[in-house]
Amino acid sequence: MKQTPDTTPTILKKIIARKFEEVTERSSKVSIDDLKAKLKSADAPRGFVTSMESKIAANQSAVISEIKKASPSKGVLRENFIPAEIAQSYEAAGAACLSVLTDADFFQGHEEYLMAAREACSLPVIRKDFIVEPYQVYEARAINADCILLIAACLEDQQMADLNGLAQELGMDVLIEVHDEDELHRSLPLGNKLVGINNRNLHTFDVTLDTTYKMLDQIGSDRIVVTESGILNKEDVIAMKQKNVHSFLVGEAFMRAVDPGERLKELFF
Repeated sequence: MKQTPDTTPTILKKIIARKFEEVTERSSKVSIDDLKAKLKSADAPRGFVTSMESKIAANQSAVISEIKKASPSKGVLRENFIPAEIAQSYEAAGAACLSVLTDADFFQGHEEYLMAAREACSLPVIRKDFIVEPYQVYEARAINADCILLIAACLEDQQMADLNGLAQELGMDVLIEVHDEDELHRSLPLGNKLVGINNRNLHTFDVTLDTTYKMLDQIGSDRIVVTESGILNKEDVIAMKQKNVHSFLVGEAFMRAVDPGERLKELFF
């Protein structure tokens, strides 16, 4: 088993250890060769980055709207959880892309949620999970994911580079998520268009938008900064836009709303 960085928070170490077990369990039932064979019948990737660029070019917010049933810290976020309906609501409200949690043990997610959401709309979808092995990258493309999330805190540099390269070979975009300046400096050399900054401190779980603000001057204008976590009201959105940040990943604020799409419009449009 590859080791995670020494600074990885305890909860992430627990999740990652489970991910390696999960890959072993899954590959005993569906081999990596089986997954590669499935790629032949997968839909063509929809262009995750392209969709975000189109929104930004139109002077609109590029919102990655999340479909998430639960979280380890907050429990169930949404009882009436129908991914296809949520996806359609987001699309009608102007989302650029979807994010779907597929982790079962900690977020009550499932691959079928991603497939159902993507089939119900025309938006590109990112598989949001804790990806540590090539098997999961092939799996993501086999279920028609258009993009994957790589979390810098979960990965050593070579792991991150290898998984990033494989995803791109398979036609997917990659959102690399960072939480601090060290992770940012580790990820920038990979040259990805998307730079995700999570405003939640993984050690304390405190959330502050300053996490995004303090890194902006270290990121070139050729990148798209995606701010994640802590976008809860219109004021947060306005503050980000004043800093020239126009891309957002939002989950909890939408999932707790009666109509997620209406909440999206209230915040961004």
